[in-house]
Amino acid sequence: MEEKYKVLDELITSAETFGKTNIELIKLKTVDKVADGVSSMVAWATVVIALVLFFITLNFGIALLVGDLVGKTYLGFLIVAGFYGLAGLILYFFKDKWIKKPLNNSLINNMLN
Repeated sequence: MEEKYKVLDELITSAETFGKTNIELIKLKTVDKVADGVSSMVAWATVVIALVLFFITLNFGIALLVGDLVGKTYLGFLIVAGFYGLAGLILYFFKDKWIKKPLNNSLINNMLN
């Protein structure tokens, strides 16, 4: 009779250990996913900041060049601003198709892998 209790105690101990191990595994997988996500965001943010600075400088150069070509510096800046206004309108109307859906799909794929 006592041997049945011993087997039952061992089974309960094994189940408890298994449960604790699974919880620890889930915690470690979560930490890994969060760390991967944060490190990816920091890396991308660094690249984006560098590219933004590059494009700002490039746009000043283009605006000055266009201003020289048309004879008035301020017209160069207005033409460049108009170009970006038009680009912004186009992006606004196609944001779901060009930005939202691909970004959602990418995030979902990264979370599931």
